[in-house]
Amino acid sequence: MTTPQDIKERTFEFATRVVRLCRALEETPGAPRTLANQLLRSGTSVGATVEEAHGTHSKPDFIAKMSIATKEARETNFWLRLLASAEVVPASTLAGITDESHQIIAILTTIVKRSRENMT
Repeated sequence: MTTPQDIKERTFEFATRVVRLCRALEETPGAPRTLANQLLRSGTSVGATVEEAHGTHSKPDFIAKMSIATKEARETNFWLRLLASAEVVPASTLAGITDESHQIIAILTTIVKRSRENMT
C-alpha cells in the first residue's frame, strides 16, 4: 500500500483505518468499546480538522486549525498506545496504524512550524 502524499488524503485514509479498527473493537463490550469511542472521535477529527484548515481565509486561522489537528493526532496516538499497552489489541496488529499516527504528527508539526515561520 502506498502512502498518499497530500496531507488531506493521508489523514482521510488514516481516519478510514481508525473507523475499521473501531468497528472491530465495538464488538467486545466493556473497555474495548469505550476505548473505541475515544479513538474514533480523535482519529476521525484529525482529517476533518485538516480539511477545515484548507478552507480557512487567513494564515492565522490555518495555523490554529492545523495545531488542533496536531493535538487530535497526538490524542489518537495515546489511545493506540493504550490499546496496545493494556493488551486490548496486540501491539503488532497496531504497528502500522501507530507508525502512521507518528508520521502524521511529524508532518502536521512541520506544517505548523513552517507556516508560523512564513508569517514573520
